[in-house]
Amino acid sequence: MTQPLRVFLVDDHDVARAGARHYLEDRFDIVGEADNAMDAIEMICNRVPDVVLLDVRLPGGGGASVVEGVHRCHPSIRFLAFTVSAAREDVVRLLRAGVDGYVTKATFGPDLPNLVAAAAAGQRPVSPDVAGYLLDIDEGIAEAAGIEKLTPREREVVSLIARGYTYRETASRMQISVKTLETHMRHIFDKLGVASRHELSTLAYDTGFVRPEDTGRRTSSD
Repeated sequence: MTQPLRVFLVDDHDVARAGARHYLEDRFDIVGEADNAMDAIEMICNRVPDVVLLDVRLPGGGGASVVEGVHRCHPSIRFLAFTVSAAREDVVRLLRAGVDGYVTKATFGPDLPNLVAAAAAGQRPVSPDVAGYLLDIDEGIAEAAGIEKLTPREREVVSLIARGYTYRETASRMQISVKTLETHMRHIFDKLGVASRHELSTLAYDTGFVRPEDTGRRTSSD
């Protein structure tokens, strides 16, 4: 029998978490809840849910900090932003942090399970009231030059690799596996059109993303 998806709820309002739990608990396994960013990161990394239902504005750092913090320990965990905010700056910030969908709390409650399942399946559920921003965001990313195309996590990889750290050392510093790092590198190569670590490092210096004085070490390949 297929196990239900494991879902974690993050919202600083008890009533909002209770409402989400009401619609989700019959279909999914609710593995935990948090009402602030710091507790959310720690608990999610320990419980490893499939999907996190995440409010945008939270005490202790906000929703984007939760996504980035969790992805340092478990980059495969998916996030669905679920919030009252339809502000463009919030949508942009969360999508760039790595959320897999963005829906507002105006969404009819019974639709929430299908939206969570869609995020888990690799789709990108977005509410109609923020969908108008999505094209602008995607076009901006597609037109961005150089390092700006990358996610914050990918930029962290580039910073370390360009400074001369090996794959193993970079993975250790980022607290991820070498296999996960190699996946990041493939995505980076594809986005930037480079074919080697040397080309990547050259691009990082040429664009000013890494400066000569930032170089911590120089090594040969792994």
